[in-house]
Amino acid sequence: MKTHKVTDKSIESMISILLRIGVLVSGSVVLIGGICYLILHGGQPESHHIFRGTPAIDRIVPEIVQGAIGLRARSIIQFGLLLLIATPILRVAFSLVGFAIERDRTYVVITSIVLAVLLFSLISGTIQG
Repeated sequence: MKTHKVTDKSIESMISILLRIGVLVSGSVVLIGGICYLILHGGQPESHHIFRGTPAIDRIVPEIVQGAIGLRARSIIQFGLLLLIATPILRVAFSLVGFAIERDRTYVVITSIVLAVLLFSLISGTIQG
């Protein structure tokens, strides 16, 4: 039975693939949402002299996901942006797993702190926003 040793090079390669896939998927989702939006609303006149706040369906994560599942164009665009935001966070989480596999305690601690700060800022911004 073959066993694969996890090396720095293999972790870097996997992280590179993760980042590429994350950006490509999020960009594709935003593009699809944009095309849907233009098909549905491209011909509507826009009134720029009246301010309209962003509705909750475009600001709250569960609402965005539900709207995207319901094929709402703006929600699809927002979901793509959420995927883009999640990509570097997943990269840090993946790095943490890689460092843990390598048993590099120093980098596990540092990466854990970075991940905690990212998640805290994301969650606290969601609560306040």
